[in-house]
Amino acid sequence: MNHPRVLCLGEILFDFLSNQPGVPYEQVTSWTPYPGGAPANVACALTKLGTSSGFVGAVGVDETGHTLVNLLNEIGVNTEGVQRHPTAPTRGVYVVRSEAGDRAFAGFGHYDTSEFADTHLQADKLPVHLFEKADFLVLGTLEMAYPESRDAMLQALSLADQYYTKVLLDVNWRPVFWHNPAEAPAIIHRLMQHADFIKLSDEEAELLFETTDPGIIAHRIETAEGVLVTAGAKGCAYYLAENQGSIPAFQMSVVDTTGAGDSFVAGFIHQLALRGLKSLADPEQARQIITYASVVGALTTTKAGAIAAQPTADEVDDFLRKNQ
Repeated sequence: MNHPRVLCLGEILFDFLSNQPGVPYEQVTSWTPYPGGAPANVACALTKLGTSSGFVGAVGVDETGHTLVNLLNEIGVNTEGVQRHPTAPTRGVYVVRSEAGDRAFAGFGHYDTSEFADTHLQADKLPVHLFEKADFLVLGTLEMAYPESRDAMLQALSLADQYYTKVLLDVNWRPVFWHNPAEAPAIIHRLMQHADFIKLSDEEAELLFETTDPGIIAHRIETAEGVLVTAGAKGCAYYLAENQGSIPAFQMSVVDTTGAGDSFVAGFIHQLALRGLKSLADPEQARQIITYASVVGALTTTKAGAIAAQPTADEVDDFLRKNQ
């Protein structure tokens, strides 16, 4: 396998999506499984856009884990960094949907959140040779909720620092993953100090910074070269190399919003990989990069599931030609 330009570290799982929109968790009668997990979504979306990626995480030695790793391999994601836990199961998450297609994480079935394989990612088994060659490391915050995977994340950040790998942190706030959600904000704030780029939803920005202004947030995080604040149908705001702006969302016929934020991240990193970091200093290029990322995210909402719905580079280019 070639050395991927982007490493995505964290959880890979199945989202069990409710087949009855608007119905609460307890009353749902059937579910459809879709592959997901934010870092895995980003890795797949990057590969579909044409930027090589690798996934680093842990799955169980079970049919679910095999299915997910096979999917990554079929898409072309490097899986050298996948660890397999002998006894813990691969994670599944139950997701309910509103009538409008917005989703909410509802639980983990019969398991406690800390019983899944992804929580046992081992720091000493991280593929150091991949970090030596990677340009970007993408990670979320969910695995900071568990001691072993937290150590692995901190080791990954240390490797990124050692090999001059740029770090994008997607806050991805999901209280259901934490035994004690109250401890999460302080942990996430400490994690942000290691990031070059930070992506938050508007709700996450309000929770952690009491503002949705990316410029203010960037100035509170010394390491931040860029901050992206997404607001779903309301568009997104950005601060990149002191260029600040916002763009409206593209109007789509929304089927399912799962993974749209992850596709946005992939579109952003893909453009950075193509154009180079110096492009962010140009206000027009910065705006083009965010526009591209927004299109990747928007197109993902037009089909069900996160990975299955992700667009190719040709589909994104075609949309941009028709809507500029």
